[in-house]
Amino acid sequence: MSTADTSLTVRGIDIDVIHKDIKNLHIGVYPPLGRVRVAAPARLDEDAVRLAVIQRLPWIKRQRDKLRAAARQTEREMTPGESHYVWGIRRRLKVVERPGRAHFEIDGERLVLYLPVDTSAEKRRDYLDKWYREQLRQEIPKLIVKWERRFDVTVPKWTIRRMKTKWGSCNRETRHIWFNVELAKKHPDCLEYIVVHEMVHYFERHHGERFTSLMDQYLPDWRSRREQLNAAPLGAEEWI
Repeated sequence: MSTADTSLTVRGIDIDVIHKDIKNLHIGVYPPLGRVRVAAPARLDEDAVRLAVIQRLPWIKRQRDKLRAAARQTEREMTPGESHYVWGIRRRLKVVERPGRAHFEIDGERLVLYLPVDTSAEKRRDYLDKWYREQLRQEIPKLIVKWERRFDVTVPKWTIRRMKTKWGSCNRETRHIWFNVELAKKHPDCLEYIVVHEMVHYFERHHGERFTSLMDQYLPDWRSRREQLNAAPLGAEEWI
């Protein structure tokens, strides 16, 4: 069981610290951009944790460098032939300029954008963002209903937003869940993993042993889904 949550900064690196009833200290560096988390025995004070982190700084920095060098898309110009990911599938963009309402369609292996002539790249990106949100609005309710039944709970409110540091977030007091719009680019299994992950926070605030046990019980392959999510190419935005 976690006994305390603290944070500290060591040579410019922010560290999340969770004290637990464990024998040894563990340091983890997590994707997509290298969040550092320390699970420390309850007996260790801040100075002892700080010293342990300093001793492992070279390793921490190497892990962060690897994560930050992961595949990342450049900013999309929304031009024909450009690659875009939809539910984990890479699709080439086809642009059709014509009068009328701008909209997207999937045609075989292509993502087709219909829009008025001389529409700016910024406006095209805005159309894509709205389309991704619509894809999520169609899929998230189905998953929430499925897992509300499994957990015997109710999700009173959920929101799609662009988040720079998380795939999802949950307020345990209000039970409000947020989903990152980037999830529309990932495989559907990744979206379900985030739905389950955030709903498990209804029962356990921290990512400790109880949280892991619940994830194992309800979604046994959650680790492979997490790996799939974090291995997928990142968008142009700066992440965690």
